[in-house]
Amino acid sequence: MTYDMQNAEKLNDFRRDAMRLGIDVVSPSVNTSFRRFEVAENKIFYALAAIKGVGEASVDHIVEVRADKPFESLEDFATRIDPKLVNRRTFEGLIFAGAFDCFGLDRASLVAGLDRIVGLAQRTSEEKASGQTDIFGALLTAEPERLQLPQNVEWTGSEKLMKEFQSIGFYFSAHPLDAFQPVLDKMRVQQYADFSIGIKRGATAGRLAGTVASKQMRRTKTGNKMGIITLSDATGQYEIVLFSEALDEFGDRLEVGKSFIITVSVRVRDDETVSLQMNTLTSLNDDAGIKEAHLLRVFVRDEKPARSIARQLQARGRSPVSLIVIKPDGAGEVEIELPGTYAVSAPIASAIKAIEGVVDVELV
Repeated sequence: MTYDMQNAEKLNDFRRDAMRLGIDVVSPSVNTSFRRFEVAENKIFYALAAIKGVGEASVDHIVEVRADKPFESLEDFATRIDPKLVNRRTFEGLIFAGAFDCFGLDRASLVAGLDRIVGLAQRTSEEKASGQTDIFGALLTAEPERLQLPQNVEWTGSEKLMKEFQSIGFYFSAHPLDAFQPVLDKMRVQQYADFSIGIKRGATAGRLAGTVASKQMRRTKTGNKMGIITLSDATGQYEIVLFSEALDEFGDRLEVGKSFIITVSVRVRDDETVSLQMNTLTSLNDDAGIKEAHLLRVFVRDEKPARSIARQLQARGRSPVSLIVIKPDGAGEVEIELPGTYAVSAPIASAIKAIEGVVDVELV
């Protein structure tokens, strides 16, 4: 993984292999991650240098400053690092990747309060440089200034996951398609990894699901419009080619972050490379009969994520929600049905799955 640190697709493949083998890949953290991928206690700790926008010099500085004393809080981090080495762009990359989740702070609030965070780091650095630590008595050992972050900002589940995708290169904490899996299984929708094996065995068409990761517009040699759409599912990324007719029919609907079921045909070029062409498109976010949830089940081990779960379930709707508390040492489960019904959708389920402390979600 360290060798292929800049290849997000391979990192995602390695991570899925590790999960299949029962090896936990711990999400990026300023308190537990290093420059490289590290192994301890049968876990792989995600490398900080693999986060986009976070340079190696910044990572080396963070690890050096942390040493044997983990950062106790966001304020502790801001007052110990050098803002010339950990700048605003670095902070954004770390936030998007979840590297500050260890402090129990909401990522949207961190981004909204970024000016205050960077300001504290710069003030502290200037005071150290001017010698005020000597005048006012050991600033480094004093209680850090408390940061007041904006609390009235929220990201939707899809926004949070898209920013994570931008920073890591794949969906780490959850995938937008996770909550749709029961529906996809019933509709016999294939995962791309399985379909790609089928292509090698002669498959010429298939039904896939995907979340749009990027969209590029180009011209063919004859001057006609064409689109190249990169989609993602839990097994990796793949590209769909849309020529002018399909582009006119589907192009406007294929927005980045939206999820779809698509039927594709396989085209093998003269050089034996394979391309996929879209035939039909069904939205998983908007189309009636797909987004409606009958029951949301949220699996947790304790009450810690309860407040964050409640924030995602503020809207009233028609769907019941149950919390499944997993007892320690595999001693069974306790199901708690929440009073009332809620507005539940796959994006909300994905947002809940991404909450720290949530083990899994089921949308059935």
